[in-house]
Amino acid sequence: MSATQEFHYRLPARVAAHRLGSHPGSSLGAGQEFVSRVNLYDRPDPRRLDLRASLRNVRGNWLVRVYRQRAGIPVYVVVDVSSSMSFGSRRPKLHVVAEFVEALGRSAFRVGDALGMLAFDAQARSDLFMPALLSRGIGSVMAGMLHDCQTHAGGIEGLEQTALHLAGRDGLVFLVSDFHWPLDRLGHVLDLFSQTYLVPMIVWDPAEIEPPARDALAALHDAESGVRRTLWMRSKLRTQWHDAVAKRRAELDRLFAAQSLRPFYVSGAFDGEEMSQYFFEAAA
Repeated sequence: MSATQEFHYRLPARVAAHRLGSHPGSSLGAGQEFVSRVNLYDRPDPRRLDLRASLRNVRGNWLVRVYRQRAGIPVYVVVDVSSSMSFGSRRPKLHVVAEFVEALGRSAFRVGDALGMLAFDAQARSDLFMPALLSRGIGSVMAGMLHDCQTHAGGIEGLEQTALHLAGRDGLVFLVSDFHWPLDRLGHVLDLFSQTYLVPMIVWDPAEIEPPARDALAALHDAESGVRRTLWMRSKLRTQWHDAVAKRRAELDRLFAAQSLRPFYVSGAFDGEEMSQYFFEAAA
C-alpha cells in the first residue's frame, strides 16, 4: 500500500463529539476557532483573559475569549462478506475492500480518529468484529481479517443485524457491499444509520458490469446460489446485460437519494484520490 492511497475525509457539518481531533466541533473548549468573549465569572479561565477587550468594556467586566475545539469521531466500516464478494476476474472483490480498509486505517490514524469494523453475510459476523481503536496498524489488521475470512451466502438479514449495533450512534460509517441481494428492505436498514454520516460504497468487478466483447460461449456462475449456466453471448444478450447493470445502478441511486445519500462506486481497484474528491464535493 502506497502513501498515495491515503485519502482525506471530512464531514459537511460540525460534530458534537467531545474527544479532541481534527474535525470542526460544536463544543467549546481548547481550540483555535474564536467564538466570542464572555464574562470571566461565567467562564472562569484566566488563561483566556482578553485585556484589551476588558479595558474597552463599558461595564468594567473582565472578559475571556471562548473558542470551539476540534473533535475526533468514531469511524466504522461495515463490510459485506457474502459469497458474491469473493468473486473477481483478477482478484476477489473482498481484496479490493481490504485495500480500501488499509487506506482508511492510515487516513483515520493521521487525523486522530478511532476505526472499527463490523461484517455480515446472512447474519452478523462476530468473528470479524473489531471495536473502534485509535491505532496506527488497525487498518492492516482488519485488511488481513478480510483476506483470510470464509464467505457464505448473504442477504439483507445480516445487514439488519449489523446495523442495530450502530443504530443511534454518531460518527462516520462506510457501508461496503456489491448489493447483490433484494433491495426491498434496504430503505428500512438505512433508517437505522440516521444518526451517522453514511457512505454507501458499491464494489463491483469489471467482469460483472461489462459482458464479453465478442460472440462466444460464456460459463456463468452465481456466487450466492451456486447455479451454473452456459450461454452463447451474442449481441442481444450483451445489450440486455448492459441494460440490467444500468437498471440496477439507477435503482441503487434512487434508494440512496431517497435518504439523501450519494453512493461511491468502485470497480476493479480502490482509488484514494476519487474518495477524497467524493468528500470534498459533499462538504462544498
